[in-house]
Amino acid sequence: MASSFLYTFLFISIHTADGFLEYIVDRCEFNSTELKDMEYIYSHYYNKIEYIRFSSSVEQYVGFTEYGVMLAEILNNNTALLNSSRQMITEYCYHNIDVHDQAIIAKSVRPRVRIKSKTPLSGQHPAMLVCSVYDFFPNKIKVRWLRDEQEVTSDVTSTEVMPNGDWYYQTHSYLEYTPRSGEKISCVVEHVSLSEPLITDWESSSDKSTSESTPLTAIGASILTLGLVLLLAGFIFYRWKARDPTPSSNE
Repeated sequence: MASSFLYTFLFISIHTADGFLEYIVDRCEFNSTELKDMEYIYSHYYNKIEYIRFSSSVEQYVGFTEYGVMLAEILNNNTALLNSSRQMITEYCYHNIDVHDQAIIAKSVRPRVRIKSKTPLSGQHPAMLVCSVYDFFPNKIKVRWLRDEQEVTSDVTSTEVMPNGDWYYQTHSYLEYTPRSGEKISCVVEHVSLSEPLITDWESSSDKSTSESTPLTAIGASILTLGLVLLLAGFIFYRWKARDPTPSSNE
């Protein structure tokens, strides 16, 4: 998988008794198909409180309540159960990761990226760029900035990933900066739908915005010219009508 995001798939089993709710969650967290990048977590919850967990990174059961601590001690002394739990990362996670990846990739939608400038909220920086990412699916995405090919880590803020209401998502990243002559600023987007990061340069986006605004400027100038011509024609017509063509009675 080309992207480097954290994914999780779950299996939940729920039991109820006397109005109390207990459920068990199996989950795999991973950011690549490499076994070393996966973690298997098995948890028991009672009334929404996790009381015991097995994690492949710890390789044993850990209790979080008094009962959970007592139960973890018993389970950790069961060698057969402990070895079986340690195998779940390969039998459960690694076995299903390809199925999960194909299901996600098959339904993924490439994001659209647009960079624009706006007035910054603070007076510390004379310029602000906004990298807007639209219409992507699923919602896991990473947006970062490059300045002369180096990642920018300061003066960057981002919104949460927001649903559009049509199954797609959007997010926006803001960069406050002081412009320097000849520099190159880029917005980099990583998403499961992309085989490699999508890089959008501010320079090309700026040129595009300028070229798109040129026709609008020409139309505006044409309308203004036409208005002036009509105004002048109206003024001439008014002066002509104001003249009295009737000869004087004394003549």
